[in-house]
Amino acid sequence: MTTLLWFKRDLRVHDNPALALAAGFGDVLPVYVVEPDLWAQPDASARQWAFVAECVESLRADLAALGQPLLVRTGDVVEVFEKLRLRHGVTRIVASEETGNGWTYARDRRVAAWARGKGLPFVEVPQTGVMRRLQGRDGWAGQRDAFMVAAQAPVPVALKPIAEETGSLPDARALRLVPDRCAHRQRGGTAAGQALLDSFLHQRGESYRFAMSSPLSAERACSRLSPYLAFGALSLRAVVQATAAARLDARARRGWAPSLRSFEARLAWRDHFIQKLEDEPAIEYRAMHPALDDLRPRTPDAARLAAWERGETGLPFVDACMRYLQATGWINFRMRAMLVSVATYHLWLDWRAVGLPLARMFTDYEPGIHWSQCQMQAGVTGINTIRMYNPVKQGLDQDPEGRFIRRWLPELTDVPDAFLHEPWKWAEAGKLLGRRYPEPIIDPVAAAREAREKVYGARKGDAFRAAAAGVVARHASRKRGTRRAPAPLPSAQLSLEL
Repeated sequence: MTTLLWFKRDLRVHDNPALALAAGFGDVLPVYVVEPDLWAQPDASARQWAFVAECVESLRADLAALGQPLLVRTGDVVEVFEKLRLRHGVTRIVASEETGNGWTYARDRRVAAWARGKGLPFVEVPQTGVMRRLQGRDGWAGQRDAFMVAAQAPVPVALKPIAEETGSLPDARALRLVPDRCAHRQRGGTAAGQALLDSFLHQRGESYRFAMSSPLSAERACSRLSPYLAFGALSLRAVVQATAAARLDARARRGWAPSLRSFEARLAWRDHFIQKLEDEPAIEYRAMHPALDDLRPRTPDAARLAAWERGETGLPFVDACMRYLQATGWINFRMRAMLVSVATYHLWLDWRAVGLPLARMFTDYEPGIHWSQCQMQAGVTGINTIRMYNPVKQGLDQDPEGRFIRRWLPELTDVPDAFLHEPWKWAEAGKLLGRRYPEPIIDPVAAAREAREKVYGARKGDAFRAAAAGVVARHASRKRGTRRAPAPLPSAQLSLEL
C-alpha cells in the first residue's frame, strides 16, 4: 500500500502534518509536480519560480536524508498521478490544504474528481490556521490559536525507498517565463528561512515595531520570512511557537517584548486575510462590495499603468519604491500599501490591473493576502477606512534625508535636498524633467481630491450600508471571546508582508 504525498505550498519536512499522516499509512511516494499551466498564469513570474525551485531542491535533500528522495515531474498533475498510480499501486493521496489563486482552486477540484473516479481517498490536511468550509467567523480566532499551540507534527524517522527515477526541475526558459532579473532576490530553502528566523528573533527584531515603516530600516528590521511562509519552506506554527518562546525570554531583554508581540499579531492577521480568500475565492476577481466593483474603468489607462510599473511616474518616492521592489522582490508593508493607494486613487487604475504586476514582482506572493490587501487599499471592500496615501508626505516621513530616493533614482543626483521629493518645484527642473526623469504624470493634490470625491460619493445610501453589513458578517475579524464584529482595522495592520 503506497500513499502518494503531493507537495504544493508546503515545501518542508519539519512540522508538515501531511508528511506525518502519509508516513503513518506506510510507504510514501513524495511528489512535486511542476505545472506549466500554473506558471503561465498572469500572476506568476520567473523570480517566483527561481525561489520555489530552490525550496524544492532543499526539500529533495531533506527527504533523501530520510531515505526516499522527492520525485519531480513536469506536466498535468492528473496525468502524472495516473501514471504513478498504475506503476506503484497508489492507494491514497495526501496533500496539505492550499488557498491559492483561482487556477489552483479549479485544479484541486479536478484532482479530487479524478481521485473519486478511481476510488482513491484524497486527504487534504490543514497546515495553518486557515479553515476549510468555515460556516462563519464567530469563534475562528480561538480555533486558529488552538492550532498554533498544538504540538508540531513529527518528522518521520525514515521513509522506505521506492525505486523510481527522481526527475529534474525545468528552468524558467523551459516554462516560458519572461526573463526577470531580480538581482537581490532572497534565496529559497528551509535552511535560509530558518537562519532568518533565528537572526530576527535574537539579533534583528528588537526595533521591528518602530522600524518596519521606512524602507530604509525595514529591510533589516523586518523578519523577511514572508516568501518562506508563502511557499511553506517554514511552518507558520513553528514560527509562531518560536516567537512566543523568544517573547518569554525577552522579559530579560529590554525593548524586545513589544516588537515580538507586534510580530505575533501580524502572524495572526496573516491567517485572517488568507481566510477571506478561502471563504470567498471570487475576491481575486470581484470586489467584496458589489457597488464598488466597477468604481474604476476595467480597462486601465495603459500609459499610466506602464509608468507606475516601471517606476517612472515622476513622483520620486513612489518610483524609488517600485524600483527597489523590481530589484529585490520584496518591500515593506507601508510601501506596498502606498504603491497600491497611489495607483488606484491618484492614477485611478482598477485594483485588478494593479494587482497583477505587483503579484509578479513579489517573490512572496500569497494570493489570500495579496488580493484582500489590493481591495482594502483601493477602498472597494466597503467596510475599511479609506486610506489615501500622500506620496510626497510619505517620502518626507519615511525618507526625510532622501537617501532611499537617491539610491534608487540616480537620475536625481543633481536635485537639491529641498526639492528632492518634489523636483517639479525646483527652479532648474527644466534641465531634468522630461529628459532624464519624467515630469509627474498627475498633479498629486488635484488627483487625490478628485478620487476622494468619487470614492465617498459611491459609499452613500442605505443599500450600500446593507451590503457592507454582509461583508462584515462574512469577512470581518471578531474580538477574541465575543461574537461581535470588530472595530475598524488599525492602520498599522493594513498589510501583512512580514
